[in-house]
Amino acid sequence: MKCPFCASISDKVIDSRQSKDGAEIRRRRECEECARRFTTYERIEDALPLVIKKDGRREPFDRAKLVGGLKHACAKRPVPLETLEQLALDVEREVGELGEKEIESKSIGERVLPRLRLLDEVAYVRFASIYRSFRDVDEFLNEVSELMKTRATGAASIRNSGRISG
Repeated sequence: MKCPFCASISDKVIDSRQSKDGAEIRRRRECEECARRFTTYERIEDALPLVIKKDGRREPFDRAKLVGGLKHACAKRPVPLETLEQLALDVEREVGELGEKEIESKSIGERVLPRLRLLDEVAYVRFASIYRSFRDVDEFLNEVSELMKTRATGAASIRNSGRISG
């Protein structure tokens, strides 16, 4: 491993720990040249599909980009970063399990939306406005209207189930 401080390739592992979900190994290293310490993470590389962007470009799936989009959608919302990272990891695993060589970015967005809707409705609408590419205000209002109908239906079913048991 190349030292990020002096570029030496001579280091020793001081400590190794497995992540909570077992997907990564964290290694604490010490450079034998400059004696500075740094951390590396090891994980098995999945054969993830290429993402087909709206303009037709293809690029490798990047969980960090997905987390960035989620952070943007959840700006100033009470959603913990760990929750967003887990959501992105779940979507990454789901996409990897498809076994496809390519996937459209829109399909990834559609996998994110239901999960995000459960976390935060405002973040859901923000994210949907980007991935669904609303062409005008009417499309945006239709999405919000559908969200409100679902919310009202869910609240009514919760009230009704309360009456049945009470």
